[in-house]
Amino acid sequence: MRIENREISDSGPVFIIAELSANHNGSLEVAIETIKAAKRTGADAIKLQTYTADTITLDSRKDDFKIKGTIWEGKNLHDLYKEAFTPWEWHETLFNVAKQEGLVCFSSPFDKSSVDFLETLNAPAYKIASFEITDIPLIEYVASKGKPIIISTGIAMEEDIVMALDACHRMNNYDIALLKCTSSYPAPIEEANMSMVADLAKRFNVISGISDHTMGSVVPIVSVCFGAKIIEKHFIMDRSIGGPDASFSMTEPEFTEMVTVVRQAESAIGEVNYTLTQKQMEGRAYSRSIYVSNDMKAGDILTTENVKSVRPGFGLHPKHYHEIMGKSVKVDLEKGDRLSWEVINN
Repeated sequence: MRIENREISDSGPVFIIAELSANHNGSLEVAIETIKAAKRTGADAIKLQTYTADTITLDSRKDDFKIKGTIWEGKNLHDLYKEAFTPWEWHETLFNVAKQEGLVCFSSPFDKSSVDFLETLNAPAYKIASFEITDIPLIEYVASKGKPIIISTGIAMEEDIVMALDACHRMNNYDIALLKCTSSYPAPIEEANMSMVADLAKRFNVISGISDHTMGSVVPIVSVCFGAKIIEKHFIMDRSIGGPDASFSMTEPEFTEMVTVVRQAESAIGEVNYTLTQKQMEGRAYSRSIYVSNDMKAGDILTTENVKSVRPGFGLHPKHYHEIMGKSVKVDLEKGDRLSWEVINN
């Protein structure tokens, strides 16, 4: 998968996305400064959400439209999205700011009109949010644009994932990544289930990663160990800004630390390689080898009383220990001398 100039592959670095979501709290200036802050953290991309309250839900006061069991308990869906949406007239400016900062900028569309709008901005990729994975017509329309698609699986059963992938494939779009996501805000760490990251990649033959709503950096770091190649976290300059998503979003210092440790985790994973580095070869000098442990005269017999396998490693390899027992030495030897085949009678 390639998004603008960023290659996302099994062998490449993790693609780290800062999710702006509602963390502008209604201010274009804050949105711009948040993008600049994301660049300072070391993020690769900034992601927007493109909807209006009317394109994502209905303006209804019926009980079905009242939020239950989340941090937005009791709020009406239309009211929440009216508060949280990113004005469409900001998008071009935000895309341009991201480009100036060297960040990839893309978005989650929530209906056909938002896809059409994002196409006018040459969006380089699309994100399907967790709750939209069941909207097969939307996924088909997004896939028809031929851009890379990142799909969150927060509320998905396996059959939902299969249907979403099939929708993309019907449009001849195979440039797809799947993100393990727990759609709770914030998400309990014990429900992160990072084993799914490796399984998504293997089961569906895609790039996999996470869209993470837990607090802190533990889950992103662990995800790297399970092969995550995309990490998305909600980002806010400072939680004191407020807004619907502030409580579970990472601040600039927190996000910066996460990026740093994720990069360290990538380096630590390395590759399967049984050859030693120069430093490791030098370290072998302090492995064990066979040394004279008591003074010996020429002709003396090698026994457990006069040779030992000890550190350092400049003497005869310990694998020869039993082989040399009972043989005699050719020359006088002192305690601390290296044992070698040159001084042993065959």
